[in-house]
Amino acid sequence: MNPEVLVLADSRLPSGGHGHSGGVEALAMRGLLRTESDLALFLHGRLRTSGETIAAASAAACLLAGRPGTAWARWDAAVDARTPSAALRAASRGQGGALLRTVARAWPGPAVSALEALRRPHHPLVLGAAAAAAAATAEEAAALALHHLTGGAATAGVRLLGLDPLAVAAVTAQVARSAMPIAAAAASAARDAVDADDPGLLPAGGNPLHDVLAQLHDTAEVTLFAS
Repeated sequence: MNPEVLVLADSRLPSGGHGHSGGVEALAMRGLLRTESDLALFLHGRLRTSGETIAAASAAACLLAGRPGTAWARWDAAVDARTPSAALRAASRGQGGALLRTVARAWPGPAVSALEALRRPHHPLVLGAAAAAAAATAEEAAALALHHLTGGAATAGVRLLGLDPLAVAAVTAQVARSAMPIAAAAASAARDAVDADDPGLLPAGGNPLHDVLAQLHDTAEVTLFAS
């Protein structure tokens, strides 16, 4: 793996991810997530329901970054269509815009410039384009997306609930192992979609719980996280 890919996985990368709990805050506010076991169950659920959808978008962007003339707006619209919650769409675009500012300086290139023209593209697309610039494979781009999907939520559990950081690290490692076959399946689906030039072929799995949590968080009066 190119060391630059590790930079994209680093929580110190100024991408705005630290400001999003991925649904953990909404659950914690309602007493539905209290322990490390609760967190593990939630993260595995996120991974197995919406994980492939998000990872495939990132893998597709990694593949598309090397193809001049890509109509990025079509792929961005496909991610939009797979994100039913308005609050989740806003969160994805917010994180995408934040990451794009970093990527434009660290990994500039034609694909990044094209995404900048969209102003606030979805996070998985920006992550995939950055992964391509860092010489990552589609599988690595998919794995990065899953790492971000679960990593921020795990950190939020520690910050919000004071969960044991060591126990949460163990949960994160377990989740990462479960993510490997999902990343592989996502990359395969992304290749099919890119080869056919059809974003409609991207996976469209999801979980209504994540949409509901995002909307509940969005209407809360006081929150620590943006989503």
